Amino acid sequence: MSVETPFVVMAKPIGPVCNLRCDYCYYLQKKSLFPSTERFRMRPEVLEAYIKSFISHSPGPVVHFVWHGGEPTLAGIDFFRSVLELQSRYLPEGWQCLNNLQTNGTRLNAQWCAFLAENGFTVGLSVDGPEHLHDAYRTDIRDEGTHKKVMEGLRQLREHDIEPDILCTLNARNSESPSEVYHFFLDQKVRWLQFLPVVSRLPDGSVAPWSVKPEVMGNFLSKVFDEWIRHDLGRIGIQNFLECMLVVGGKPANICIMSETCGRVLAVEHDGGTYSCDHFVNPNNYLGNLTVDPLSELVESPKQTAFGQAKKASLPTYCKECPVLFLCNGGCPKDRFIQTPDGDDGLNYLCEGYRIHYGHLQPQLETVLGFYKRGMSAATIMAELETNEHEERQIWKRASRNDPCPCGSGKKYKHCCFSSHRR
Repeated sequence: MSVETPFVVMAKPIGPVCNLRCDYCYYLQKKSLFPSTERFRMRPEVLEAYIKSFISHSPGPVVHFVWHGGEPTLAGIDFFRSVLELQSRYLPEGWQCLNNLQTNGTRLNAQWCAFLAENGFTVGLSVDGPEHLHDAYRTDIRDEGTHKKVMEGLRQLREHDIEPDILCTLNARNSESPSEVYHFFLDQKVRWLQFLPVVSRLPDGSVAPWSVKPEVMGNFLSKVFDEWIRHDLGRIGIQNFLECMLVVGGKPANICIMSETCGRVLAVEHDGGTYSCDHFVNPNNYLGNLTVDPLSELVESPKQTAFGQAKKASLPTYCKECPVLFLCNGGCPKDRFIQTPDGDDGLNYLCEGYRIHYGHLQPQLETVLGFYKRGMSAATIMAELETNEHEERQIWKRASRNDPCPCGSGKKYKHCCFSSHRR
């Protein structure tokens, strides 16, 4: 049994086929990689080769399978029954498989949810906030909104005791309404939430109109963070902030966009074709086919190693000198298509937003981590933050124009922060 460094595979049993036509979807266009007569469905021999290979090259004793799309429920329940049978066949004694299904939620019904619950699937559900914001870009093939179907899917999941992780994209519409979006998820009693910025480019290389604006993204995340850290710590897990807490605390991030290097999250298409990353399913990043090449050899291949190391090696000087580099590490390579102020290539389109957000949350997370180290509970930490803020407001309120500025700059208040009305 091999014990290579763990890696993740996003398996696509139905390829790029989906029942929705979300404006910002980057995967529907992958159909162009295949013949017009292609039947987008993972064949039994490909599925068996994948499951056998992934289990045999996993360190165990828990093997995590991620089923992605397109929309993976289009593969049908019988496909996933085959998945479970093959996993049982190839799983060593004492090991177990955990399956995660990432879905748009529109096809979930009692039958699907009963199957998922009975077999211990975890579920990721895509929701972009309240109806008028969600339906702005997440429409079906008839260009009709999907929010009501998604919320019915959420209800069905919960009726079967499945609490999904929520994936909310940040796009040109919902990113303008941080309070409305956040409170929608609080009202829905969501337990785990991730915000994923949308950055899309048109064929001419320009940024698509549905993409989030960097500064708007930074302000959205900062506003939600301020409310979360003061009122909802321990009530709802927000991956964006919890990953930052890990890094500020000296631990490595779990998500690739925040890591120094990448290349450990492969994409496997329905035909067994294996690619460097879900965002790099293209001929240049084709690694091989798992029906011929062992997954371990593909993930450790010189081509994939170079792909992963390039994330760090290609950073421009502007990034290397950035005070929040340790949190963003340049972000996802797919978004590094603008120039630095010095004219160097390779700056992340979202850089300005990262600087705003990470610079805003870092000192607060350091304070919160200090409280945690003292054994304080989430409720006690939030109460302490409220007390500290009250005391700080009083300091600003008492400061006169000729006093040293409370910010600590050494300047007089009237020549420093007075005009910003921090009183």
